[in-house]
Amino acid sequence: MYNYNLHAHTFLSDGDLLPSEVAVRYRDKGYETIAITDHADYSNIRQASRAIVEFCRRWPKDSQIKVLPGIELTHLPPEQFKPLAKLARKEGIKVIIAHGETPVEPVTKDTNHLALMADIDILAHPGLISEEDSRLAKERGIFLEITSRRGHNQTNSHVIKQAKKSGAKLILNNDSHSPEDIISPQELIRVGLDSGLTQADIEDIYENVRAFLSKKEAR
Repeated sequence: MYNYNLHAHTFLSDGDLLPSEVAVRYRDKGYETIAITDHADYSNIRQASRAIVEFCRRWPKDSQIKVLPGIELTHLPPEQFKPLAKLARKEGIKVIIAHGETPVEPVTKDTNHLALMADIDILAHPGLISEEDSRLAKERGIFLEITSRRGHNQTNSHVIKQAKKSGAKLILNNDSHSPEDIISPQELIRVGLDSGLTQADIEDIYENVRAFLSKKEAR
């Protein structure tokens, strides 16, 4: 069973809920591990990172759900991805997402490429990602996101096709902002299947994400 979501927002950025409620709602849906990944740029990255890391540090170790500290570097001038990713790591962030070139927002050109050159883990909703950048994601071991988020999900099929050509790793994520966005693992899998993944693809994604999390949780 695919039971991970590494893209969730709280009221520390533009989400509706406290981190604790996000965690409880995901636990209720059957997830085992999530990451809190609120939006950040130079204006708030220290405060957001420290708040998220503190929350995750105090989350009960014996809880039925693990919560990892993450951040989503969002709408940056592309040259800022490298220094901000470095700063996030220094603050204790384990899952770094870059806000990719979604077709439904005015994202700066070359965001995908320069984000992939930084120390990130996931390129979120990368839109009409190029073959070159898909190959770069493969080379750097960065996940390309398949998302259930309305609007961002318009290019899921394109991302899957490019990833299959290049061998880049994929990840399924909710990109949740409100309670209604927190769909079950089964519903998230259905998003992937409807976008062109096979059941074998889902199993490969599960194993890749599990291996990634084993490394992160060991640190």
